[in-house]
Amino acid sequence: MTPTTSRQSALSELGGSALRWLAGWWRIVHLGAQILALAVSPSTYRLADRSALLHQIYLSTAPNLMWFTALSALLSLVLIRIVLVTAFSYGLSQYALEMVVRVLVLELIPLTAALFVAFRCTIPYAAEIGAMGTQPELGALKLQGTDLLHHEVLPRALAGMCAMLMLASVSCVLTLVLAYLSAYGFTRWGFEGYTHTVGQIFEPAVSIIFLLKIVLMSVIVSLIPLASVLNEPGRTRGRASVEMRGLVRMFLAILLIEAASLVGNYY
Repeated sequence: MTPTTSRQSALSELGGSALRWLAGWWRIVHLGAQILALAVSPSTYRLADRSALLHQIYLSTAPNLMWFTALSALLSLVLIRIVLVTAFSYGLSQYALEMVVRVLVLELIPLTAALFVAFRCTIPYAAEIGAMGTQPELGALKLQGTDLLHHEVLPRALAGMCAMLMLASVSCVLTLVLAYLSAYGFTRWGFEGYTHTVGQIFEPAVSIIFLLKIVLMSVIVSLIPLASVLNEPGRTRGRASVEMRGLVRMFLAILLIEAASLVGNYY
């Protein structure tokens, strides 16, 4: 093989890989749009389907809420104490609470909640959906005229979104309370100054970016693992490689969202 032929082969292989990568993202976006369209459709919430949907949301949210809230509270207390003591020792105590709110509430807790929900809920859900492709129950569902996307995928996707939103919201509120108690104790005299500091941080632009980040992360961690499994051809699917590719795509999307929020908040 000549050097020219070798370069052409390498470029052709690289182009093919890039096209397959883009095609995989396009299939994920397309399937995600279908799931989101079903999520806002009134027919999704008929009485016959409502109980199964609520049950799935409960299973994803209630058991994880206590554990994640306890872990985030413990981590928040440790970090708050470190920041307060360090800021006081350098004479920067007036900036300590602002740093705590920005680092914990705006950045760390949403990111941690997204990863927690992904590993505890949506990635196992994707494995369940992928396993249906190799089991007789999928054929039985098709014979009964049951829509897999509507009855199996959609409840799991909505459950992951609700779990992410609930865990992040509760943990952020709890962290704000813990930050106040760590700085001022069980008194009311610091409430006015504390709310003023938090209000300065959560100005309209920052609040919109914060809400968008949480919503987008909930969509990403819910849809990408499920869509990655569903969009792989059944004959060529390697389970470990499929889940790994979905995990890489999810991390990449979360990283892009986090980078965009940092740019919007600080530049």
